[in-house]
Formats: sequence, structure tokens, C-alpha cells
Amino acid sequence: MPVNRNLVLIGGKSAAGKTVSLRNLRNSEGVIYLCCEAGKELPFARNDSGEMVKFKQKVITHPSQIPAVLTAAEDKPKIHTVIIDSLTYLMDMYESQLVINATNTMKAWGDYAQFFKNMMQVQVAGSRLNVIFLAHTSDIYNEGDLVTETMVKVKGSLMQNGIESYFNNVISSKKVPLTDLVGQESKMLNITEEDEINGFKYVFQTRLTKKTVNERIRGPIAMWSNKEIFIDNDLQMVLDNLHTYYSE
Repeated sequence: MPVNRNLVLIGGKSAAGKTVSLRNLRNSEGVIYLCCEAGKELPFARNDSGEMVKFKQKVITHPSQIPAVLTAAEDKPKIHTVIIDSLTYLMDMYESQLVINATNTMKAWGDYAQFFKNMMQVQVAGSRLNVIFLAHTSDIYNEGDLVTETMVKVKGSLMQNGIESYFNNVISSKKVPLTDLVGQESKMLNITEEDEINGFKYVFQTRLTKKTVNERIRGPIAMWSNKEIFIDNDLQMVLDNLHTYYSE
């Protein structure tokens, strides 16, 4: 079974620009958008060029729908990307529907962990598609190391290994003051007039810095240069760089 190299986790706090980063995906008719957040509407209708975004949208009401959609999408040549928004709400949904009222809660928590592992190791790992997970991050105090870590928080045994360990590409979506972006100028970071007015920019952080050493950002070695620590929050830009990195 081939390895899925087109797997990305985009983490970030609420209202940090995670979902809006999807707006410029090319051939939007080939994107399946799976909403696990109670049918929340996409925060955009058009991309930056003014073209209508035509994702195939599905509201997820039961966790089992995610693996089923991933499996079915493999046989649809026109589909190139599946987005799960968000992993955090997906696992909360599993807890609410399948753990809390279970007769045997110990077994139910074990099934909770296995659901995620099976999805990642079967449907996701062998997929030909770009598979993108969005997730909310939390600041958690690590008593052993006496530091506060920023991570995707889930329940049970999955927290011990860390959700991020299942991904080779973990990017953080952030709202950053423009003063913090001085010296980071590159072809992948474009400060717009609106950014100047607001005094901040929604960005992706692709690499760790000394100020963010306790976050779980990660990526393949040399995929991002020192000038590309902060880039536009544009998923298409990330996928283009990822595909170029692995091209022969």
C-alpha cells in the first residue's frame, strides 16, 4: 500500500483563519468538504479571484460517515481533495454519541481510540487524495517539563501519543501582528492593503521558532525555507509546495 504524502493537519485557535484558508483550492468541484461542526456555513462563497467556490459539502451527523466518504471518494476520479472540519468536533461527536451513554464506558473509550487509529491507518494512509484535517488547538500545561504546550486536545489514550504524531505535515493557522512579520517577506507572504488597515494578517506558520518551540508544528526536512516560516493562509499554496517537494 503506498504512503499518502498528501496529508496535512491545520491546527489553530478559534477564528484563526483555518477554514478560510480553503478558499483558493483549484478545481473546487473536486473538493469534498465534510463539516462536523453542526452544519456551520463556509465563511466564503468565492475565491480571491472572484470565482464561485463549488465544494461538494456534506454535514456529518455520525462519526462513521467520515471513513465511508473517504472510501467512496477513492473511486471518483474527479475528486482530488477531502477536508474534515474539524477533527476536534469529530471526536467530540464520537464521545457524545457513542461513549457517554454506553453500557460499558471502558470499552467505549477503547473504541473511541480505535476509531481514530483505524481511520488514519486504513482510509487515510492508503488514499490517493489530498486529505486535510482542520483542528482546534489548546494550551496545556505539561507538569513534567514545566512548560505550556500548544496541541490538539482529545480525550483518552490518544492524548498520550498526540494527534499530531499521525501527521508529517502540521501547520498552525494564526492571526499575527504585522510588526511580527517584519523580515519575513517572501513570495509566499503577501501583505495586502486590508492587512495594513487591520494591523495584522492571517498566516500559516510552517516551522518552529524559538518563541513557538512548545507547539507541535512539523514538516518534511527542507520543505520550507527560513524565509517561509510565515506564509499566506492559503491551503493551495501548501499543497503546491508539498507536491513539488515529493515530485521526482
